[in-house]
Amino acid sequence: MKYSLPELPYKYDSLAPYIDEMTMRIHHTKHHQAYINNLNTVLEKYPRIADKKLEDLMMNLDSQPFDQKDKTVFRNNAGGHLNHSFFWTIMAPEKEIDRKLLEKIKKEFGSEDEFKKQFTASAMGRFGSGWAWLVETPDNKLQVYSTPNQDSPILKGDTPIIGIDVWEHAYYLKYQNKRLEYIENWFNVLKLI
Repeated sequence: MKYSLPELPYKYDSLAPYIDEMTMRIHHTKHHQAYINNLNTVLEKYPRIADKKLEDLMMNLDSQPFDQKDKTVFRNNAGGHLNHSFFWTIMAPEKEIDRKLLEKIKKEFGSEDEFKKQFTASAMGRFGSGWAWLVETPDNKLQVYSTPNQDSPILKGDTPIIGIDVWEHAYYLKYQNKRLEYIENWFNVLKLI
């Protein structure tokens, strides 16, 4: 299976002023495309597993036939593709609030504000590059944590619900080194809550 760059469900300038057009264009067509290119290249070496779902390969990464170098390449680039494909879909120029999710967030975190506080702390606490997540665990609980690099919650068997990319390529053109400002503004384009 050859992976290809998914189309965005909105135009590159649709998330402005919170995320600028140039950042969206570069992030999507250059960074995400690079993960796809590298993923396709490594999977060409392993035709026996190339048609399996990425999520299944990630959840069972240690049982795949990769050598150590290719395992790392696969983990980074499959994660990059999965994470970004997900990231694009949870943002929108207009809110489409998921009332059921919002109620579960309020129940488990006490309030939407408390969830945002914990989520922001997780995103700010990630040293270097990575992601902050709201996930649903296998026992149907919500949990906030961060992952390094392009690691996906799928590696742990968790289902991503909300995720923010805190690699500098996601915000540097507009926000420079102001990660907190980026995170606070990003909530304006998170369509779910």
